[in-house]
Amino acid sequence: MSEAEKKKRWKLILNVITFGALVLLVYLTWPQIKETVSNLGRVNAWALLLIIPLQILNYDAYTRMYRAMFRIIGRTTSYWEMYRTALELNFVNHVFPSGGVSGISYFSVRLKPLGISTAQSTLVQIMKFVFLFLSFEILLAFGLLSLAIFGEVSGLTLIIGASLVTLLAVMTAGLAFVVGSKQRINSFFTYTTKSINRLINIVRPKHPETINIERVRRVFTELHENYKLLKRDYRALKAPLLYGLVANITEVLTVYAVYLAFGHAINIGAIILAYAVANFAGLVSVLPGGVGIYEALMTAVLAAAGVPPGVSIPVTVMYRVISMTIQTIPGYYFYHKAPKFEPSVKDTANHG
Repeated sequence: MSEAEKKKRWKLILNVITFGALVLLVYLTWPQIKETVSNLGRVNAWALLLIIPLQILNYDAYTRMYRAMFRIIGRTTSYWEMYRTALELNFVNHVFPSGGVSGISYFSVRLKPLGISTAQSTLVQIMKFVFLFLSFEILLAFGLLSLAIFGEVSGLTLIIGASLVTLLAVMTAGLAFVVGSKQRINSFFTYTTKSINRLINIVRPKHPETINIERVRRVFTELHENYKLLKRDYRALKAPLLYGLVANITEVLTVYAVYLAFGHAINIGAIILAYAVANFAGLVSVLPGGVGIYEALMTAVLAAAGVPPGVSIPVTVMYRVISMTIQTIPGYYFYHKAPKFEPSVKDTANHG
């Protein structure tokens, strides 16, 4: 099979998966959708339209975060190029349920024509997660405080929230610990690559090393060197952290806008906690976009925080349908319009 035929085949598979994800979302939540549709006459359309500027600001925050981090390691990127890349990246992460790994791979390939190395783009993606985790800890602490003061919640709900704060802190510290040492980063990612190769080998027995370990080692050695550049200019990291906070706030406010549209002004802390739990579960879901699991967990956490299921279910379904539509359609369009990186002889020599 030629390279062009492989690309066409993958595009077809991607189209089928995207369509299937949307159909699955509708099928799993059809009773709630019917209830939501029956209540559409009472929905405040102006409040619902707030989602559009909030999502525009959300992608603006991601774009500025990327540009700020690339600037620190000496790479200049245009605003529009990074904005559309952020849209494409969100589409890839929605379609392929890999906890963000597919997005990291796509980000690297997507930025190669701009002269950005795999190590640089991988570092920026990892640091993006770090800043999102750190900034969400601030937001989650605010949410727990809001629940404790204004909400009628159980001790279990507060324990869940406190556990999430702890988990985020441990994950962030662990990632910084690994990337901070050349020996640790090589050992960790070499072990991870070997483990992935063993899993792939079960499906592809004739390919014992699908992912080249030596290539991975070189990439992550360079990643460590770029990390030292970020660490050296730590004052410049305030801007990416601020943009991460804005990205998290606009996403939470998007959910809140849907509640306002349905005429419910609930405790913002409940939304923050439910959003956190649902997104963590979405990272390990085997279904595109965490379909089914996301909605169920968000509804369950909101119920534990005092929001009746009769309120939270239609709002959650409406938020997910609108959110997936807004994010996947533009992302799908720009994904297919994006220039595809063709490895040259020089690239093959350097990375093969």
